[in-house]
Amino acid sequence: MTVAEPGRDCGLCPRLVRFRDAWRGREPAWFNAPVPSFGPLDARLLVVGLAPGLRGANRTGRPFTGDGAGDLLYPTLLAAGFARGRFEARPDDGLELTDCRIANAVRCAPPENKPTGAEIGACNMFLAGEIAGLTRLEVVLALGTVAHNAVLDALGVRRGGARFGHASSHRLENGLRLVDSYHCSRLNTNTGRLTPAMFEGVFRTVRESFRAARAPREAGSPRWPRT
Repeated sequence: MTVAEPGRDCGLCPRLVRFRDAWRGREPAWFNAPVPSFGPLDARLLVVGLAPGLRGANRTGRPFTGDGAGDLLYPTLLAAGFARGRFEARPDDGLELTDCRIANAVRCAPPENKPTGAEIGACNMFLAGEIAGLTRLEVVLALGTVAHNAVLDALGVRRGGARFGHASSHRLENGLRLVDSYHCSRLNTNTGRLTPAMFEGVFRTVRESFRAARAPREAGSPRWPRT
């Protein structure tokens, strides 16, 4: 089982190509390419972010690695039993995801971390392929409104039928559960819009959203009981 990823020199979005080429010249040792998803293909949870951070995943080549967003996401995944090992903000730190996979709505780093609507749309086929390729998928966690809408578009679900709201949980027509959270960006955490306690609560909702007939897989020692 495989999931299609954009090629290293994907040319779908001219603005992102120019930005990528400029940073390849400035920082040739950085990853500077569409960032592939991270985690096992038999995961029941897919976490969808916005796009690679310029000095985060665009530099390291692993989602949410090297910037402030990962400093909240990965410790929370470890605590919730969706990861094992140690997170040291390096792609070679040995961290493994368990029953969880991470992808972005847009695979290339955009200027000012703001992809355009056309760029989100152009990349949506990769998210659609990601979701279709995860045969055990039960829950999608969208980090922010852009990710939320990208997931709905990838599934062909009308946006008005499932509106974004922090900690909201939507049962979609295809049986998947879509759970929402504010993005774990440094901006949101610094302003208090998203606290660690709030983020932990989202993962409780994720656990509760798994189909009761299928027990969660063993994955570390979470701080809260599994359902």
